[in-house]
Amino acid sequence: MTERRRAFSLSRSLDAKMLYMVLLSLLIGAAVYLVTYGLGTLALNKIYMSPESVAARQAEIYADFSGYVNSRHVSGSDENAVTNWPGNNAYTTILIYRDEDLPQSVNVRPGTSPAYGSSNASRLQYTSEYGRLYPMRFADGVYHISIGDSSQVREDTVNRIIAVVLGSGAFLAVMLWFIRRLTRRVIRLSREADAIGDGDLEAPITLQGEDELSQLAQEVDAMRHSVIARMSGERKAWETNAELITAISHDIRTPMTALIGYLDLLNEDSLRNPERSARFASSAYSKAMELKDLTDELFKYFLVFGRAQVEMNREELDGRLLLEQLLGEAQFELADQGFSIQRQDHEGECLVSADPLYLKRVLDNLVSNLKKYADRSQPVVLLTELKDGQLSVCVSNRVREDLERVESNKIGLRTCEKIMEAMGGSFSIDKDESHFAATFSLPAKTVNSEQ
Repeated sequence: MTERRRAFSLSRSLDAKMLYMVLLSLLIGAAVYLVTYGLGTLALNKIYMSPESVAARQAEIYADFSGYVNSRHVSGSDENAVTNWPGNNAYTTILIYRDEDLPQSVNVRPGTSPAYGSSNASRLQYTSEYGRLYPMRFADGVYHISIGDSSQVREDTVNRIIAVVLGSGAFLAVMLWFIRRLTRRVIRLSREADAIGDGDLEAPITLQGEDELSQLAQEVDAMRHSVIARMSGERKAWETNAELITAISHDIRTPMTALIGYLDLLNEDSLRNPERSARFASSAYSKAMELKDLTDELFKYFLVFGRAQVEMNREELDGRLLLEQLLGEAQFELADQGFSIQRQDHEGECLVSADPLYLKRVLDNLVSNLKKYADRSQPVVLLTELKDGQLSVCVSNRVREDLERVESNKIGLRTCEKIMEAMGGSFSIDKDESHFAATFSLPAKTVNSEQ
């Protein structure tokens, strides 16, 4: 169980799942970023940087710059006027060339100074770097300009920002989905636990997953089943108690009614016959003793079954001497009632842990059963046995043929079973239509009898 929980905590815990989801979210976010940026770059190269788009932007820049030059009568050598062009920005570069032996170029990009070339090779270099030269008339003559457009850098930055936003959104979406999934499980378990707390024990608990939440759900479900089983046991115990009390009340009512009738006859003034009075008194006494036996049975029932645990003073005793005394008393009482006894004792010495008073109560209950239900024409067998660490006593007899006329509430046998369980032993009965046998056992430690 420990190894299983250790493996569970490492590979299937919520911490591990959270780590897995973070890594998965990072992978998905990175994939979305790369795909978005790649598609944006492809579109930028295929569409924005196509020769047609580049030529169109350069034509627009040329028209705008030409209009500025003509409207302001700007000279090609006037650097301040040229650089003050409103269309000037970080992504546009205009180089101005004078058609002389020493060509001069002016960079319109802000923050730069005029550039000079010493030969036509300089002109060819600028032409190869910035594209074709366009003629343009300035106030002081015709110049040639080269237009450079690097606005694709701006578009690439926007593309990168969009890719980062979408990749981050994908990461957050996956994490929020996982967190929401966990949250729904917690909320569902909380609602189901609230339903159980409100008394709806039949409300099912959803068992899902193999992590701490599923383990908690299993424990809550086990608690629910435990409460159901306990309540069912209490209900059965209550029903059993009600049945026993009803049966005992009926048993008590019958002799009580007869007793009251005999006492009424004894109290009548017309009753002057001493013999009849003695007979009624004897019958009243017999019914009173029946009432005493029933109240004793009721007392024993509540004494034993009314407690969660029977309190005993157990001590270690010699098994042979203990049974010799208890069975001897039982044998004498049965013989006094007209029973014949067949007894067979075990061989060997042993020690048992028992409460003698409660053990005597077990035998008293069995003797009481024998008096009520045993056939006096057949012997009662008392058999003791020491085997496999158990000291057992078996009491068997033949059942009376008129047993159907004798009512029984079986409280005594239930009392015996409860007492033996409390002493760590066992109690069982075996019966059919004609025979009855009761066996009770105690754990025993064998003792070497050699000196």
